[in-house]
Amino acid sequence: MKLLLILFTWLWLLVPLITEAQQVRVLSEGLEFRGDLGSTQRKTVILQNETNQAKTYLLKSLRGNIGSSQRVKICIGEQCYDPKKDLAKIKLTLEPGELLTDLYLDFEMGIVETRGSFDLSFVNESNLRDLFVVEARYEVDDPAIKVDEFDYKDIILSDVYPNPSVRMAQFDYSFKNKSVKARISINSFIGNPIADYELDPERNTLPINVSDFNPGIYFYTLFLDNKNIVTKKLVVKK
Repeated sequence: MKLLLILFTWLWLLVPLITEAQQVRVLSEGLEFRGDLGSTQRKTVILQNETNQAKTYLLKSLRGNIGSSQRVKICIGEQCYDPKKDLAKIKLTLEPGELLTDLYLDFEMGIVETRGSFDLSFVNESNLRDLFVVEARYEVDDPAIKVDEFDYKDIILSDVYPNPSVRMAQFDYSFKNKSVKARISINSFIGNPIADYELDPERNTLPINVSDFNPGIYFYTLFLDNKNIVTKKLVVKK
């Protein structure tokens, strides 16, 4: 009887942890910043409130090995904050079921060729056990010794990431010629068309929801003014 009572007590204590898990899901997994010395990149952080209640989160901490010449800013819409100085000002509110897409990380590459990682922990303002973490990696290249295989005549396009992808995949891009029409087409392994996305010259990130894709190998192609520029592989897992 005593053993059953102890077991029941442990289960009762675990219920809040179980029921509160995955209140907010980070859909943009494995953010990667890669660029030249002195450049700045912006990445979109996509969040999903999977509950039927509004949730407000505060930035709890910034951890990692960010170099002395690198800087990261958190932007909510067009309002940007330095997490080292403005920790108390950074607050996110997600409505029930909301898919948040206007949260960004701006990363200044600095003046030293290096690489590293960092993470941002957000905690519910009324429940410290309800939290989520945004993880990111960065790599700073010296353009004097780097060959950028994704640097095309009219556009700079990153590889898709993360690859393999489970829920969300992303491309980063920058137009050199904003008059060119750029799009990315995704086809199945046997060549059946799956999706087609036009790249907006006013943005620099294309997020793609692959959660409805069947697991397997896909191929994506960059078209500039309907001319096939390059084709590469995307792997989707469940």
